[in-house]
Amino acid sequence: GGAGATELAEAVVRCCGEARDNSRFHFLYDHNLPIKAKIEAIAMEFYRAGSVSFSDEAERKIAQFTRSGWDKLPVCMAKTQYSFSADPALKCAPEGFDLPIRDIRASLGAGFVYPLCGAMQTLPGLPTRPCFYDIDVDAETGDVLGLF
Repeated sequence: GGAGATELAEAVVRCCGEARDNSRFHFLYDHNLPIKAKIEAIAMEFYRAGSVSFSDEAERKIAQFTRSGWDKLPVCMAKTQYSFSADPALKCAPEGFDLPIRDIRASLGAGFVYPLCGAMQTLPGLPTRPCFYDIDVDAETGDVLGLF
């Protein structure tokens, strides 16, 4: 930040303008496609999967999200960082594998849906009332209260 970044920012803007004029950039999928088609496009065209399988839970959620009008949101895949597959033991860039979609969730504030591939776990959400409110120190004994 600050004034020192002005020259860099101007260079980035200039490069983006030049790239836009000379670019063949295109999105991987049309945002109007159904959710499953977006997932399949990412899996098969980008990750090089041979197929995509959807659990009953994922199918149910996709139908629910579509009824709710969330099917036009972009897709952000949640999968292992070790491979283009959902299998962390299948390193690097394998081809022809099945990408299992076990669930799908929505992050409506951020504006996207995210399929959970394989055994991918997510962090739990934070409570509305932070837990530190319940932690105290007994002034007489010095014991920490409410921590466990």
